[in-house]
Amino acid sequence: MHGIQFVYTFETTRPATLPVRSAHPGGFSYFMQYRKLPLPIPDQIQLLQSRGLVIHDTVKAAHYLSVISYYRLRAYTYPFQNNSDPNHPFRVGVTFDQILDLYIFDRELRLLVLDAIERIEIALRTQIIYQMSLINGSHWHENISLFRNKGHFNRDTKKLQRELKRTSEVFIGHYYNKYSKPKHPPSWMSLEVVSLGFLSKMYENLKLSKEKKHVAHHFGIPHPFLLESWMHAFTNVRNICAHHSRLWNRKLTVIPKLPKNIKYTWLKGNIVSIHKPYVVFSCILYMMDRISPGHTWRDRFYALLKKYPDISTSEMGFPANWKKEALWQ
Repeated sequence: MHGIQFVYTFETTRPATLPVRSAHPGGFSYFMQYRKLPLPIPDQIQLLQSRGLVIHDTVKAAHYLSVISYYRLRAYTYPFQNNSDPNHPFRVGVTFDQILDLYIFDRELRLLVLDAIERIEIALRTQIIYQMSLINGSHWHENISLFRNKGHFNRDTKKLQRELKRTSEVFIGHYYNKYSKPKHPPSWMSLEVVSLGFLSKMYENLKLSKEKKHVAHHFGIPHPFLLESWMHAFTNVRNICAHHSRLWNRKLTVIPKLPKNIKYTWLKGNIVSIHKPYVVFSCILYMMDRISPGHTWRDRFYALLKKYPDISTSEMGFPANWKKEALWQ
C-alpha cells in the first residue's frame, strides 16, 4: 500500500446490550467498531486544506507526509486546531510550514536534551560506582545486604546477568575469558552495560548510607531521595527522546521533586506546572553546571529558541520571567 498513511477517526456503535466494564481507568464503556480507513496522501492534503490549513506547496507537503506520516504530525497540528469541534478546524492563517517548523524544533530539542542526559548518566554511573566501591569493594552490586528490597535486588541481579550475557562489549568478554572468580565482572565493568533506568532503580534500592549520600552531595543535591526522583525523571525524558516522541509541550507523568534547600543556584520564581518540561530542563541545567561548569548547553538552548522564534515557551511550562532566573542566565 505505497504512499498511504492513516487518518484516525472514531465511529461508535452502541449494541443493544448493557455496557461492559472496560480495562481503561474510566470504568464503563460501550463496544466500538473500528472503522478507520487508510487515506492516500493527496486525500490527506485535501483533508488538511478542508480544515483550513494553508498549504502553499502541495508537492512539499506530500513529501513530508510520505516520510513523517499524518498521524505523527497530528501531535503538532493539535495546538493549532479547535479540537472540541469534530471536524478539527485550524485557526485562521495557520500554515503547513508552521506545523513543520514545530515538528523540526521538537526534534532538535530532543537531540539537545539527549546530549545533556547522556553526560548526566555517565557522571551518575561514575559516582555511584566510585563511592560504593571504595567502601564496599568491587562487587558491591552483588551484596544483597546493601539493598533495601530483596525482591527488587533479585530482579535487578537477574536482569544484569542477562545484559552481561548478551552484550558484545569487548571488556566483558575479556573478563570472562581471563577470570573464573568472581563469576561476574566488577561493578565498574558490569554497570557499564545497564541503562539509566536500571541505574536509577538500583540507586533507589540502596540502603541509606554515607556513600549513597556522597553521590548526591557530589552533585550539590542535599539528599539521596531528591536525586532518586531526578534520576527517574531523567529516565522518563530520555525514553521520550529516544523513541522520537513529542517533548516540547508534553505533560510529563514522572516529575522530579523540587528542592527546598539546595547548595547551588536554583529556581526562585513560581513554577507554572511541575508536569511541564521546564522543571526537568532546569534540573538538567543544574546537573550540567555541576558536571561541566564550562558547558554550552544553556547557550545552545537559547540558540534553538532564537532559531524558531514563533515557538511558545509557555507551552513548555516556562514562566514569563524565566530568563531572569539566575539558573538560566
